[in-house]
Amino acid sequence: MLETRLDTGRIRAARRVIDPLFLDTPQYRCEGLEPELGCAVSVKLETANPVRSFKARGTELVASQLVDKGSHDVVCASAGNLGLALAWSGRGRGLNVTVVASRFAPAAKLDRIRALGAGLELVDGDFDMARERAVAIARGDGIRLLEDSEDIETCEGAATIGLELVDAAQPIDAVLVALGGGAMATGVGHVLKALAPGVEVICVQPQGAPAMTRSWHRRSVVTTDSTDTIADGVAGRRPIKVVLDDLLLVADDAVLVREESITAGMRLLLDHAGLVVEPSAALGIAAILEDRERFAGRHIVTIVCGSNVDLDSYHRWVGAASIR
Repeated sequence: MLETRLDTGRIRAARRVIDPLFLDTPQYRCEGLEPELGCAVSVKLETANPVRSFKARGTELVASQLVDKGSHDVVCASAGNLGLALAWSGRGRGLNVTVVASRFAPAAKLDRIRALGAGLELVDGDFDMARERAVAIARGDGIRLLEDSEDIETCEGAATIGLELVDAAQPIDAVLVALGGGAMATGVGHVLKALAPGVEVICVQPQGAPAMTRSWHRRSVVTTDSTDTIADGVAGRRPIKVVLDDLLLVADDAVLVREESITAGMRLLLDHAGLVVEPSAALGIAAILEDRERFAGRHIVTIVCGSNVDLDSYHRWVGAASIR
């Protein structure tokens, strides 16, 4: 048995807590992508829900637990999607949600957080500075701090994606998972290694935000001074050790991709799947583009993890993208 922090029984039980709106998301073979990529490709579509990302699978668990304990206040740091998901889960349960984010986060994400009624505090810095501020608020006000990836609920909520991958009718050879803080990668990886160990788990991160990938290869935490990527949802500088420890047990590989491959992946998903996605959601396609030989003749699933994107930026990126 895997000695991660995650528990397969709790992950199965999580499906009874998470709103069905976020479960059993579409997974289908996307044949239009295959001539460009040279392999069979299925997409797991985590954007067809009210918050347009997979994050609510975890925030549903957190919000339910807070209500069970009689707590009503929670704060988190977010690049956008976690805050949006927590605002949605909290609104339905009468929670007071505060989200701390960078003022440079995509306006589309910040506007939706406000629209859902959460308090929003902006910092003049990146996600890791927002995390420091959220910690200070939690300590000062004595309220629950939700730490993405470190809090096991975020990992086990995301792990329900893995259950759905295992239950899908078609066998798969590998799953490509966007890697940021590590909640989705450790969650999906845990389930696949427990229930379908023959499936390769490959994590993908931008070259401009490589901290967790470097940490995985070195087998110890590596931090970076800055990030430089359009994939804001995975742009952390300081990996969390307990999350890395889990990832080392469940990931078969971690790779870095170039910015031009990310925008090319976004363009392919638009042209051949009709999907408008944020950069983090195109990391899997980018990985195939950069190493077609590795994936040739195999059936690959890529998790399309979010579609909260500033449309002006999207048009600029996709319009400039070239498919190699």
